Amino acid sequence: MRSVIVKGLKKVYPLGSTEVHALRGIDLEIEKGEFFVLAGPSGSGKSTLLNIIGCLDHATEGRVWLEDMEVSRCSDAELNRIRLHHIGFIFQSFNLISVLNVYENIELPLLIRKDIKPKEKRERVSELIEKVGLTDQINQKPYELSGGQQQRVAIARALVTSPKIVLADEPTANLDSRTGIEIIDLMHEMNRQRGTTFIFSSHDQKVIDRASRVLHMADGMGRECAS
Repeated sequence: MRSVIVKGLKKVYPLGSTEVHALRGIDLEIEKGEFFVLAGPSGSGKSTLLNIIGCLDHATEGRVWLEDMEVSRCSDAELNRIRLHHIGFIFQSFNLISVLNVYENIELPLLIRKDIKPKEKRERVSELIEKVGLTDQINQKPYELSGGQQQRVAIARALVTSPKIVLADEPTANLDSRTGIEIIDLMHEMNRQRGTTFIFSSHDQKVIDRASRVLHMADGMGRECAS
């Protein structure tokens, strides 16, 4: 089963009297449970593609399906629901809430999920805190954590809603080499255990080397190959 299908995707940004072609007709299929990487330098279009797959941006032209839903034709309300129920996000800057502790940051996406009972919410958060190795830091605020620990919180927060797809935008960019490897290993283990589809944008060779497949991007175009 395919998690993502992209057909003829184009994205054009107006810049004064000119146009910037961020994507130039991308075709892509990603199978359920893949560890997939969009690779390329800054400005290649990988983050734009990730944002469109994640329903954070709209394409100028083309169609996108997530888990058999054609999201390219959805309303903003429908896109909000899809993001809430089907997609988890991991950002390079972690995007943690500074006044919340580890438990509260991970719990945050569940607070607006009325379909999950409080007991199950507590169980999900506690399980993920243990899995990402932060039991001893459960009451600490982000500023009391290392970069690697903050990214572990971000990973747990992305997974706490049990999404079908996790999107990670340069997740190792702000980490040292050793910590980056630990974070990749953790995400790979979560991918293996849960069968969740992981899609990365990255130029980090450590991430690329662990991918099941890679789409190499340059100038808004992609060339797919095995990692």
